[in-house]
Amino acid sequence: MNDHPPTRHTPPQPPARVVVGMSGGVDSSVAAYHLKQQGYEGIGVTMKVWPQDCISRAEDKCCGPQASADARSVAHGLGIPHYVVDESVNFERAVIDYFASEYKAGRTPNPCVMCNEKVKFGNLWGKAKAIGADFIATGHYAIRLPHSPTPVRVLTVSDAAGAEANS
Repeated sequence: MNDHPPTRHTPPQPPARVVVGMSGGVDSSVAAYHLKQQGYEGIGVTMKVWPQDCISRAEDKCCGPQASADARSVAHGLGIPHYVVDESVNFERAVIDYFASEYKAGRTPNPCVMCNEKVKFGNLWGKAKAIGADFIATGHYAIRLPHSPTPVRVLTVSDAAGAEANS
């Protein structure tokens, strides 16, 4: 009988390459640290989303210049590569234009929802596949569902609870 508690997760054996979406914040930095500790080959990626003419206003925002510098510093400290991917054109089209259009129409837009769907998850997965990564990770909570009908899905809490109960 084994007296050791089971490990929480064993990384797949080779390769174990994971693209970590690094915002420069604590959550994604801790995710990168844990993945490294578990034996994954982490590759940090930060998306530059603000168009050049908005850079001075983006300094303290998500994915602004300081956030990119923070993410690069954390990646360096962990000994993993870090890349900045320019998504500013896509961000302007999918998020800023959407926001302006909805606002002009008298509706309350939610730019973070559009950014997550159109820019962060969609494009990050494409970049990950292009460099041979098996997974993507962020600092946000997620679960991997066994027997999922599709290889990649972003679920709401209620979706995940229902799917987990049925698996």
